[in-house]
Amino acid sequence: MKKFLAAACCLGLVILPAFPFGSAGSCLAAGPVLIDVLYMNHGPMQPTLEQMRSTFSRFGDKIQVGWHDFESEEGAAFKAEKGIKTHVPLQIWLDGKDTRVVGGKTVRFFGFPTGAGPGFFQGQWSLNDLSTAIEALITGR
Repeated sequence: MKKFLAAACCLGLVILPAFPFGSAGSCLAAGPVLIDVLYMNHGPMQPTLEQMRSTFSRFGDKIQVGWHDFESEEGAAFKAEKGIKTHVPLQIWLDGKDTRVVGGKTVRFFGFPTGAGPGFFQGQWSLNDLSTAIEALITGR
């Protein structure tokens, strides 16, 4: 009987990794979408940050947001981790990626949203793009 149990345990260790626990179609529920926001805590950014907080609040516990102030010690460590070496007013990662396909186009969440902040620092994305990308990640799990 001991040999049978030992063999069954070994077989289980070989077979279990083949099952997609924690991924789409798996037996386990997926965790929240992980969102990282690297931002400059300056006056022109405040309206955008407020709008983002409002957008994020609609998703409740389906998302987990990490806020990283560009000029703080924690922000410096985060920038080093991400390989950021340039002036970045705002950059957003959704589950580790700063680009997502939204409405058939690739959107990079970098700089101010279109129409917000100084023109030179505006990206090619909107808060609606951000919300749509988050929703797709939540429902696609």
